[in-house]
Amino acid sequence: MKRLLFMLCVFLATLSTATGEDGEFFVSQSGNDTWSGRLAEPNLNNTDGPFATIQGAREALRRMRGRGLLSGGVTVNIRAGTYVLDDAFQLSAIDSGTASSPMTWRASHGEKVILSGGRRIAHFMPVTDPAVRARFSPAAGAHVLVADLGPQRISSYGTITQRGGPPMELFVNGTRMTLARYPNDGWLQIADVPQTGDTMYHKGLDREKRYDGVPVGKHFGRITYGGNEPSRWAPSEDIYLHGYWTFDWSDSYQQVQKIDTARKEITLRAPHHWYGYTKNQRFYFLNVLEELDSPGEWYMDRKNWLLYLWPKGPRPDGEIKDAVVSMLEEPIIHIDSSAWTRIEGITFAYGRRGGVRMRGGHDIIVAECEFTNLGGDAAAIEGGIHNGIISCNIHGVGLGGILIKGGDRKTLTPGEHYAEDNIIHDYSTWMRTGQYALTMEGVGLRASHNLIYDSPFEGIAIRGNDNIIEFNELHHLMKETGDAGAIHTGRDWTWQGNVIRYNYFHDLKGPGLHGVVAVYLDDWASGFTVTGNLFYRAGRATMIGGGRDNIVTNNIYVECSPSVHVDARGLGWASYYFEGNPKLLYTEMDDMKYNQPPYSTRYPNLLHMEDSTPGVPKYNRIERNISYGGRWMDVYDYLAFDLSVVTIKENVIGDPVLIRRRRDGEKGWDPYYLDIDMKEGYVALPNGDPGAEHAFRGNVILKGNPGVRDPEKGDFGLIANSAAAKLGFTPVPLSEIGPRKNR
Repeated sequence: MKRLLFMLCVFLATLSTATGEDGEFFVSQSGNDTWSGRLAEPNLNNTDGPFATIQGAREALRRMRGRGLLSGGVTVNIRAGTYVLDDAFQLSAIDSGTASSPMTWRASHGEKVILSGGRRIAHFMPVTDPAVRARFSPAAGAHVLVADLGPQRISSYGTITQRGGPPMELFVNGTRMTLARYPNDGWLQIADVPQTGDTMYHKGLDREKRYDGVPVGKHFGRITYGGNEPSRWAPSEDIYLHGYWTFDWSDSYQQVQKIDTARKEITLRAPHHWYGYTKNQRFYFLNVLEELDSPGEWYMDRKNWLLYLWPKGPRPDGEIKDAVVSMLEEPIIHIDSSAWTRIEGITFAYGRRGGVRMRGGHDIIVAECEFTNLGGDAAAIEGGIHNGIISCNIHGVGLGGILIKGGDRKTLTPGEHYAEDNIIHDYSTWMRTGQYALTMEGVGLRASHNLIYDSPFEGIAIRGNDNIIEFNELHHLMKETGDAGAIHTGRDWTWQGNVIRYNYFHDLKGPGLHGVVAVYLDDWASGFTVTGNLFYRAGRATMIGGGRDNIVTNNIYVECSPSVHVDARGLGWASYYFEGNPKLLYTEMDDMKYNQPPYSTRYPNLLHMEDSTPGVPKYNRIERNISYGGRWMDVYDYLAFDLSVVTIKENVIGDPVLIRRRRDGEKGWDPYYLDIDMKEGYVALPNGDPGAEHAFRGNVILKGNPGVRDPEKGDFGLIANSAAAKLGFTPVPLSEIGPRKNR
């Protein structure tokens, strides 16, 4: 009887670990790559069970395909644990599934799986070297620990470059540590930019002279600082500055060549920032051992392989158990020319570059994954057709979130890639500008139902044709920058047919020069449709920066400043774009053969770009919008063109200020290229001003709320029989905006 019960238990145990389906395999840290991979756990005899690594699983499946044992895809269930990769996990065409049998790599249900590009480090000890301790502040000496990475065979630390991803980073208990810096928070300001020297590295921008009559950016390789902090630092070749050197939409890291503490002057090593250096711009010092003076800061002595850390929180046993340095210099997973492949439920962390990169292929999906503590972009789709990233959580990445690039711009063949239902926040931790939650480049791409928030710079960059941005929520962006947009595009007339609809923009405010914009149709962006969106406290909500043929219709604007902006920059400060040879905008049109099919038939409006007044913002339509509680419209370069070339009709306007524009009789360029929100030279005409009301005849102008229920409580529905409802305004589908649950 006992033997019978034993055999029954063995049988039941076998059933509990077997897959039950021919198409399922398992990977576990308790596995072995020589086993079948058919069991979720090792059998009782320890003779069969799961694979040990995803690489082992891939190779076994390739052998099975080679023998004709697999005709389609299978599901590989990865059991809980952290799997460290020294090289990218590569999938190619031979690893594809089929439409009816996709190839799936997924975390086992309810289990936490981390694919890591990092290495754990250990053996932290108190600092005993008196020369090093003498460089610490008195408070730091008792707290800073040191780990020798030489015996741990970690010798590749990377370098700090002007732009791009970070070098090796340190994470403790899943939190990114801060490279020792001064000041610990916030910024210093450039005290001055000396205008003498042997070599002038940048002549500056002559049209813009902010201080002392000096063109912005003009420099001779030196800047000065205030205060005396650097006087206590030992000379070092590894000190860097990070700053917004001339414009608040461009940052870089610059290496210090020397510091003259007597003159408080920093000589910077070439290459210099491409826009030069300008007085009063922001910067801070980093990678300074003496500034390792607060919990969570660290420093790497590259010459001696020593890592210094002031850890956060108590250490009951004196050791740091979960310290990881980023090592992998390539994406953690690289999928090349595969098809019908799915990556699901996995966390990607601790690589110096990205999480997943897809090149070519079709019907590849990355779903319900987490991307965190990475140095580069979270995920990228480059080429191929109909690949997607859905329902992922992206945060704490050094660069951007998702890149989707595809389609053929010459033939206007759509790429059909998509990013849906993702939550993307706290990105761009290393480079603070030029990184986006979503970058769309190409034809026929879609970004929908995403939630994007908390970043120093912009949300979505869109470049190309016939792309759709819809049902997204974007808020608290551009928190550190200026002259930036939650959605940004521009400087190419051929980027036509793009639609921005049914999105919710709110709480957008930045500290930088020129302010922030929700939908930024910059530098002659043309042929865009902006419809059915909600803008609430969204800064300069919709900006038409000199472009043509844009449609702005059926949007709700509440407490925006302004709701809509129109300018004719091509007639003022930016007229040089239409002068000289070659002319960039026309070159781009010629490259796309705009006067031949498919461009001439799909976008016939491009044919009138060659008229005699390309700088005039003709054929824009601003219709059936609701606006109140802020400022309705800014018209810059107002005296340079006739506003009637823009169709502005059937809008319901209840803003206290109707228009902000240049004062009558002023001469010269509008000064907004210096500071878009400066008051000098502009006049704000209030609701009730006869001239302003005459400029907007054909619209409904009211005092107060034109029919939005209760914005303060988040209710943006329309009151029945209100002026907006009577005008035929189509309600914005607010309940459908943002990530969908239980897809």
